[in-house]
Amino acid sequence: MAYEVPLRELTASGDRLPVILARYEADRGSLDRLFTTPYSPRRRERLRSFLGAWEDALAAVAGDDLSRSDRLDALLFGNLLEAERWQLDREQRLFAEMELLLPFAADLIALEDDRRQLGDVEPPEIAAALDQAKEALDRTRKALEAELDAGRTPAAGVRPAVAHRAAQLLEQLGTVLGEWFGFRFGYDPTFSWWVEKPYRALETALGEYREFLRKRLAGAEDEAVVVGDPLGREALEEDLRRALLPYSPEELIAIGQRELEWCRGEMLRAAGDLSCGDDWRAALEQVKAGHVPPGEQPALIRELAHEAIAYLEEHDLVTVPPLARDGWRMEMMSPEQQKVSPFFLGGETIMVSFPTAGMEHTDKQMSLRGNNRAFSRATVHHELIPGHYLQAYSQDRYRPYRRLFRTPFWVEGWPLYWEMLLWDRGFARTPEERIGMLFWRSHRCARVVFSLRFHLGEMTAAECIELLVNDIGHERQNAAAEVRRSFEGGYDPLYQCAYLIGGLQFRALQREVVGAGRMTDREFHDAVMRENTMPVAALRALLLELPLTREAISGWRFDAPA
Repeated sequence: MAYEVPLRELTASGDRLPVILARYEADRGSLDRLFTTPYSPRRRERLRSFLGAWEDALAAVAGDDLSRSDRLDALLFGNLLEAERWQLDREQRLFAEMELLLPFAADLIALEDDRRQLGDVEPPEIAAALDQAKEALDRTRKALEAELDAGRTPAAGVRPAVAHRAAQLLEQLGTVLGEWFGFRFGYDPTFSWWVEKPYRALETALGEYREFLRKRLAGAEDEAVVVGDPLGREALEEDLRRALLPYSPEELIAIGQRELEWCRGEMLRAAGDLSCGDDWRAALEQVKAGHVPPGEQPALIRELAHEAIAYLEEHDLVTVPPLARDGWRMEMMSPEQQKVSPFFLGGETIMVSFPTAGMEHTDKQMSLRGNNRAFSRATVHHELIPGHYLQAYSQDRYRPYRRLFRTPFWVEGWPLYWEMLLWDRGFARTPEERIGMLFWRSHRCARVVFSLRFHLGEMTAAECIELLVNDIGHERQNAAAEVRRSFEGGYDPLYQCAYLIGGLQFRALQREVVGAGRMTDREFHDAVMRENTMPVAALRALLLELPLTREAISGWRFDAPA
């Protein structure tokens, strides 16, 4: 099919906020690229000033003369600026918790900040500073070791999560300092003469201290141990408020548990259809054995992607542009990546998880079983079309400035909503395919439960792994990778609960819009893609022409039983 330029779409908008938001995004990007050192106080100071200026600018343009779309964008922009300030305050608190373990860190951070801002250096002073940092590190470590060897809790009273966070920061600082040192070493003879020796000594000490913190204080003696960093109730509730969700953590956990019970009931029905009686584990084992031979997974993924697209077009569910239909690619995931992401990852390039020849035998078996045909069928449409790839394609083309308002409830809720809709429409034709879809839906329910309870301090990472193994049926290694990805992968603390909760939000909105005859399925799904990312409650207000106030939007209680 020939490519056409959608001129009418491109010239239809007369809104003002897009220009403002595009400038904010560009200016914010410049600051982010200038200050890359983690936990930099100088970065926080500059960003607070930057955010204050934009808050003043937003107040100056807000008014009744704005279009409806502009008024929504202004509301979301204000919410974003508040959230950015909150994140800076949180970062400062997190760093303060680590300072007793890392009394030298602020001085090392300043070295790279100075370089980024093109400051001059005095090599003798730099050498002295590095030597003093190592002395501070040595004193701190000796004091901690003495208390541990005496069987006492360290005077710092540090939690394992804080020690683990400090170890992660040391790893990041090691990389940053390597770049800082490499900038002048060999190019500046005076710098090289003065600085090399103290830098090398500090580099070694940082690596050894990082392992001490990780193993002895955080308790991660084994590489497989997942520690994580619980958020705490106050911060968790603040994040929910910023996400415009009028629910407590306990209410969301109850929703996850209820939906998990629904999945279990459906799983038992499918088990019965496979002549497994009420033994859902036996049925799951039967499905896991249904994988393709080595070498044939790419062909299976291609087949499943085309099947999903054909279904969408046959039933007129969403517009799939020709360039989107043909524009995705496929790559195979490395064994190292599979330790953190044992299943597929999606977008314009779908990353396929499958065993490689060099894996250990048990690792191969787990990867084969975890990426079987039925599981893969339920994963491909989540990652490609109508899921993440269609999202990414649309985000680049429709109101791209709204990517600033990215929320996991939209990003992950949309593919999960499609899993629900396709289930309701009978996309799963066999008991095996139903089990494939139910496995993933159960997993999303469990994510709500274990992630929120972890951040409330009610579950450990090890208990989260056991939940996935015993209640969902994950392979143990895959369960550990999922939990590690959840708590050590740099994700938003609400990210794991956002799959199911966002999916339920989209389902409730679809029932309000399509169920009431306001739009067809295709019109609704196209409208979601063309408005781009934002809290689903804000999208609801826009599509249903509701009042565009924070109070009205954030009061939406979307929940309804399956």
